[in-house]
Amino acid sequence: MPHDIDHVLAKLDWMSREHIWPNGLRYLWTDAFGVGLLLSLRDELGDDRFLDQAQWVTSEVDRVLGRSRGIRIGEEADRDGQYYHYLAMWLFALWRLGQIRPEYHARAVELARSIHPRFVIPRVGVQWKMLEDLSGPYPPYGLGALDPFHGMVVYRLLDADALAGEIAQMRELVEQSYPRLHVTQDLGLGMLLWMSHFFPREPWAVTIGKRSLATLDAMWIDPPGYFCREPSLRHVKFAFTNYGVSIGLQAANAHGPRVEKLNRFFQTYRSGDEYDTNAITHVMECCSWFPGQLL
Repeated sequence: MPHDIDHVLAKLDWMSREHIWPNGLRYLWTDAFGVGLLLSLRDELGDDRFLDQAQWVTSEVDRVLGRSRGIRIGEEADRDGQYYHYLAMWLFALWRLGQIRPEYHARAVELARSIHPRFVIPRVGVQWKMLEDLSGPYPPYGLGALDPFHGMVVYRLLDADALAGEIAQMRELVEQSYPRLHVTQDLGLGMLLWMSHFFPREPWAVTIGKRSLATLDAMWIDPPGYFCREPSLRHVKFAFTNYGVSIGLQAANAHGPRVEKLNRFFQTYRSGDEYDTNAITHVMECCSWFPGQLL
């Protein structure tokens, strides 16, 4: 499996010089993975400057994206509203930060309690996207297939006692959906593998893990070595979603040679669009090369 700290540090230096991240535009998904990366580097290198930087990113997210209830998707004009899965990933980052600075644990529990009843319809599902003030669903989006899994896992990691009621509602949704859930999108499959690895012996995790790996087998394109976007879109590929698959495979301890091959492929691949310079591509790349506290 890839584990190249020098590569990650060089990439972080380049992003900072180019004002891509962490000193670029805020985007909650990227910032969640980025905070986890910085904390991983702090643990690996014993350097508290990475902790200081993680706390700075957290304060900037609060300042730029924070709302009276919840957190906006991103800073740019077309990134309005709130996604549940972005918020769940941010809760994970706050959980990791709270293991070092307990005040972040309390903030994460408060955030989870605040957003949960706005997104979750008990025994029905989780709204995928909400209006920015959480006053109602963001049309025309419906329910998120992966969101109950994401929420249940992160709540249990964060505070199983304080969030017992919220966990019970999510668990009911997971039990309802997992026997028939079939995901075919690359990043969704990677995230399911990642979620499953925290509770690997539970029936839902066993089923989802096996099903996700089988679907990804049908999406592996070799040569040159990447996962396509969907089984029916064999020539469509994105670097950042492949890095998400890589994280999931490393969580599942599966297909190490494929992880290494896709990391090599995307070192030279250029899509010719905004994803070549977007922070999401490069932060996810760093997490693929060094997943650290994500696992």
